[in-house]
Amino acid sequence: MLDRGVMLPSSLQAARAKGGPAGRRLGEATRVLDGPDLADTLEVLRRDPVVNAFVATRVEAVGLDPWRLGGEMWGWCDEDGRLESLCYAGANLVPINAGPEAVRAFAERARRQGRRCSSIVGPAESTAALWSLLERSWGPAREVRAHQPLLATSEPSAEVAPDPLVRRVRKDEIDLLMPACVAMFTEEVGVSPLAGDGGLLYQARVAELVGGGRSFAHISEQGEVIFKAEIGAVTQGACQIQGVWVAPAHRGRRLSETGMAAVLEIALREVAPVVSLYVNDYNLPARAAYHRVGFREIGAFMSVLF
Repeated sequence: MLDRGVMLPSSLQAARAKGGPAGRRLGEATRVLDGPDLADTLEVLRRDPVVNAFVATRVEAVGLDPWRLGGEMWGWCDEDGRLESLCYAGANLVPINAGPEAVRAFAERARRQGRRCSSIVGPAESTAALWSLLERSWGPAREVRAHQPLLATSEPSAEVAPDPLVRRVRKDEIDLLMPACVAMFTEEVGVSPLAGDGGLLYQARVAELVGGGRSFAHISEQGEVIFKAEIGAVTQGACQIQGVWVAPAHRGRRLSETGMAAVLEIALREVAPVVSLYVNDYNLPARAAYHRVGFREIGAFMSVLF
């Protein structure tokens, strides 16, 4: 019996108020988080700032309002009412700090809701468990990338000299950058980002990164993008590089290494104390290049693409 003089943790008060976790069935074990849950949500995300950078950067910027966040944040509480696990449900479905029980609860909620995302992505173990529970109702996937090494470093490259021509892309250079971004996305994902809405959302995202000073490139005097990369996620503790690309005519000259060394140096100096990225395990040249730059494997992601 609850002592009326004992104050409950905020997450438990909210869970009890919203039908949470005591006496719950599997389908009732999660709920959509909102404004009062922000502090608890950030606490979970900051337990592993490198792994959780993608979601944390959005939550730190806009909070938990689904419209601004671009999706719902689901929460799972332990038996004492503490918020322990999250799942971002937007364009991507992303499990966070999710053990077996939380994964089962998130899978049940996702199954009932139906697939609205274009991918499931996150730490390999929890993502694999989530997909195993959803595949029967959501499958088949277009592609499953079961092991994507997560790499990180907190030091500038000791072996590779940075390309001095890599710099932030200016707003008036977005038209030069866009073809390279589209080519990178198409090579990486297997579909063009211009499909569907004609690329409006993708172009807006590229413009956002350029406007925020998070897009970097080596652009020749003739206006050719030779190398490019973006810092796609930024939190208090870490940032994540994405979209690394070298123009096909310039490949084989180790420009990805010198370009990455330049972006790494800027990121550590101006953005965050730890820089990370993840890469497909079958992309052996890229993995070797990142290793030479100084990145080391600290975990693994998994992606399920629809």
